[in-house]
Amino acid sequence: MHPQYKRVLLKISGESFCKPNGFGIEPDQLDHIARELEMAVDTGVQIAVVVGGGNIIRGAELAKQGHIQQATADHMGMLGTVINALALKEKLLSMDVECRVMSAIEIRAVAEIFIRSRAVRHMEKGRVIILAAGTGNPFFTTDTCAALRATELDCDLLLKATKVDGVYTADPKKDPTATRYDVITYNEAMQKNLRIMDMTAIAMCNEHEVPVLVFDFRQSGNIARAVRGEKIGTLLHHG
Repeated sequence: MHPQYKRVLLKISGESFCKPNGFGIEPDQLDHIARELEMAVDTGVQIAVVVGGGNIIRGAELAKQGHIQQATADHMGMLGTVINALALKEKLLSMDVECRVMSAIEIRAVAEIFIRSRAVRHMEKGRVIILAAGTGNPFFTTDTCAALRATELDCDLLLKATKVDGVYTADPKKDPTATRYDVITYNEAMQKNLRIMDMTAIAMCNEHEVPVLVFDFRQSGNIARAVRGEKIGTLLHHG
């Protein structure tokens, strides 16, 4: 079955690279991420991936402790995303999935610098591009980076990989009456203060009309299902 979307961007957290409450990169988790991407690539969709770095270092928490200035702490966090990107690249290459790491900060020994036209060309050739170092600027989250790159690269859909199967009216772990939205507009999400992504990312997706699908990444095959247009998770859209 052919993909419904031509080009998508997957946002995956650093925590996806390790077990719950874990640290570093777990081989089983890395394998799961790569297998999911392989299945999606096989549908024929073009894929960009923005990786977080929370499993390596949390810059915001370091800054809150007051020992490191936030701009420096954020740059340390960016380097954590580069570590995850390189690990994912090596795993994908071992599975014969063509890919490239592109970094927002210049690290010529291990990654290409992010240039929009070059990124588009890689995707047109069927390569997965793994986007590291966020936007390259402090004070911006990797969610905001995902919204920026999805807009910049003309992606048809932003896939927000999470540990839950969508967006709920309340925390389903705390409120048994919480119900899941199948579809919700950005304005509704902002009015109800639903914590899907940070407000800068939501505002950017809303302004540029980039839909976001929030879905459970742990369920095998979900990325492939999403790009085929199957109904999973919660779809946020401009409305």
